[in-house]
Amino acid sequence: MSIQLSYFNAADFYCDGGASFGVVPKKVWQKRYPCDDDNLCRMSMRCFVIKTDSRLIVVDTGVGNKQLDYLKYYNIEGVASIGDEMARMGYSCEEVTDVVLTHLHFDHCGGCTYYDESGELCLRFPYATHWVGKAQWENFENPNVREGNSYFPENMSAVEEAGRLRLVEQNEWLCDEVELRLFEGHTVGFLMPYLPTYQGGAFLVGDVFPTAASLPPAWISAYDILPLSSMREKGLLLHEAAMHGCLFVFQHDAYTLQGKVVCVNGHYRLQDVVTIP
Repeated sequence: MSIQLSYFNAADFYCDGGASFGVVPKKVWQKRYPCDDDNLCRMSMRCFVIKTDSRLIVVDTGVGNKQLDYLKYYNIEGVASIGDEMARMGYSCEEVTDVVLTHLHFDHCGGCTYYDESGELCLRFPYATHWVGKAQWENFENPNVREGNSYFPENMSAVEEAGRLRLVEQNEWLCDEVELRLFEGHTVGFLMPYLPTYQGGAFLVGDVFPTAASLPPAWISAYDILPLSSMREKGLLLHEAAMHGCLFVFQHDAYTLQGKVVCVNGHYRLQDVVTIP
């Protein structure tokens, strides 16, 4: 079995530091993650491409370009062409067998669909199975007040209509090299890919750990709808990763790509950190 992991950045955006780090005081979090004079933190929308012997998998698709006017608050910039990014890696969108969507907030699934020249809504990855947590899909269809503004039907309607949607009810293996783990906290039915054979084991942690600065279990984003669940599940995952020397690969951190989790004197740290040029 072989596995290759690549990534591209679908866009950058800016989040309020207070929202990003919740109740943690700015004097504390600013030492770990920078912000500008308006208290805005630059974040990435990193999308991952996993190549195995039998599968070509894309994890999340970024914001796309359908709702950019509505999302001006986030100062989204540098929106990438997914087709061009896939071609740069030597792939085409038509080759993709699977799309894993960690959840259905706009910055993670907006690139699943696009409008063609005639105004028809089309699939970016027309032959791929799109994996979504069942609880997340139900939340997408009937969102709570906190998340309603983060869900857009046009991001996923064509996927469902094409019969390309697969709902995940419990942890399951997409293939021998990729396990899909369910988490709750940031939202319900969150899917996290685990790659047990990649560099000794790697978790693509997504919004469970949006940045390397978010490593402490109590550092919970204000965007998390179930903060106590977030803290509990972060602690469990940190313990597992440290026990087995696994990598955390980050999606939103504009400055850090990955690091190996270790426990030192009861505190979790990252070693062998890879930063973004």
